[in-house]
This record gives sequence, structure tokens and C-alpha cells, in this order.
Amino acid sequence: MPARYTLKVLTDFAAAHSLRHYPGDCAKLHGHNWKVEAEVSASALNELGIGMDFKQIRRETKAICERLDHTYLNELSPFDEINPTAENIAAYIYHELAERLNSATTRVSAVTIWETERACVRYTEE
Repeated sequence: MPARYTLKVLTDFAAAHSLRHYPGDCAKLHGHNWKVEAEVSASALNELGIGMDFKQIRRETKAICERLDHTYLNELSPFDEINPTAENIAAYIYHELAERLNSATTRVSAVTIWETERACVRYTEE
């Protein structure tokens, strides 16, 4: 079985949202301090013994989160058209990160979004 390394970084952002057509309080404007866990899988190491530098993963994850930070998500694309659920936010960050980090030896393997300390969504395409 070939070697596989999983690298993880954590970052966060604060943002408000409201869930369209939700039958409850989440339809009202409210906010969260979202925690984002990004996982990158590496199938090989470079000459230094690194699959991908944590700094690179953190930098790209933070750049994506900065676009969302201190905003009303419903006003940002693509959430002006799709509901800004934790599931959709996780998928959005996953795809944005994959565009920036995927290579011949590394792939974004999962993004987990923590809406609260007790509730999260993990998005993956593997």
C-alpha cells in the first residue's frame, strides 16, 4: 500500500447568515464564529521530507476565509443564490482550496466546518 500523509490546519472566521426557507430561528439573521479545519493528503515528500508546507495550507485557507470574515454571507457569491448552510460553506471552501493546492502529489482531502463547539460538517469528495 502506498504511503499517504494527511496534513491539517485550523483557522477561523466570524460571519452572519440566515437560512432561507428554514422553518425555525435559523431563518433569522444570526452569526457564528466558524472554525475551519482543512485537510491535505500528500502521496510523496519533497527533498526536505515535507508533503506540503503547513504555512502554504494555512495561508491559502486564511485567504479564502478572509473573503468570508465579518460579512453577511447571504450577500456574497455563491451564497446569494444557495443557502449559506454549514454544508454549502464547507463545500465552497473545499473547492476554492483545491483550486489553489491540488497538484500531482497533494490533494485537498476534506474540509470540516465547525458552526459551534458541538456541531460540524465534514465535506470530502473521496
